[in-house]
Amino acid sequence: MEIGISTFVETTPDVQTGEVISHAQRIREVVEEIVLADQIGLDVFGVGEHHRKDYAASSPAVVLAAAASQTKRIRLTSAVTVLSSSDPVRVFHDFSTLDAISNGRAEIMAGRGSFIESFPLFGYNLRDYDELFEEKLDLLLKLRESEKVTWKGRHRPAITNLGVYPRPVQDPLPVWIGSGGNTESVIRAGVLGLPLVLAIIGGSPVRFAPLVKLYKRAAAQAGHDLSKLSVASHSHGFIAETTHLAADKFFPSTQQAMNVLGRERGWGHYDRSSFDAARSFEGALYVGDSETVAQKIIHLRKNVGITRFFLHVPVGTMPHEEVMKAIELLGKEVAPKVREEIAEWEGTNNS
Repeated sequence: MEIGISTFVETTPDVQTGEVISHAQRIREVVEEIVLADQIGLDVFGVGEHHRKDYAASSPAVVLAAAASQTKRIRLTSAVTVLSSSDPVRVFHDFSTLDAISNGRAEIMAGRGSFIESFPLFGYNLRDYDELFEEKLDLLLKLRESEKVTWKGRHRPAITNLGVYPRPVQDPLPVWIGSGGNTESVIRAGVLGLPLVLAIIGGSPVRFAPLVKLYKRAAAQAGHDLSKLSVASHSHGFIAETTHLAADKFFPSTQQAMNVLGRERGWGHYDRSSFDAARSFEGALYVGDSETVAQKIIHLRKNVGITRFFLHVPVGTMPHEEVMKAIELLGKEVAPKVREEIAEWEGTNNS
């Protein structure tokens, strides 16, 4: 069971002061967070790609590379790379370079993206949303298969027997599929034999169990070895000394961020009752003391089959020292407990 952190490197106004820190400062803070996560034994850190004012990381590979030379063990991934509006050759270049700097710890989490700002920015039409992703994923996978590539598509110039360098340390360079729970994307990941990441940010996480079964069935029917496939989840959360304190600290920035998105997307108002319902044991918010969060992750593993868990923190802007403390608690208290109980559970089930 792998435990890690994901972040979108947000730079929203501070709920208390209204201050907005610079993109540069927030990026430097995230590098510090990655270094801490490595030091306390977390397994993976993911940085999301966005192209708007309230998110600082438009190039996750560069942020991760800054941390790669200061870390030793932690795996470094995008969360996600918006592949539909990216050039797969450049994505492969960037993450092969990250793989070299980290000596084999880079991963790509490829997704369509839930934000659309990158499409007009890079000259793509949203009418081609689905086709762009399918075509570019096909090219990305061919790039990692062989040193020289011949490929032809509709949305990018053809490549005819050209070499793509540098080659990654890992063979193959890990490519995960990020999904919000779309049935087609889950099946695609299974058919391709690629590991799957589910964004579980609302409702009951247990309702994703049928999607995991669908993914594994598609993979098995395509002839892939299920023992080599991983399923990860990505959920918002925060850890503090007490559950009450964790909830009070995490709610203000989460409410602000969710209501900004809500106004853009036509969602209802996000209030404390919605927040408290989501942090119940069956809810999708992993907010509480170390024991509470650990038990929720264990429950997710046993009932959904997750083998990697990303705690997404912060949502909105929180004080850097509070985020660092939450990461420390995840690595020093939550992760050991989860690993120990899961190992005992699996040992009992396999005996």
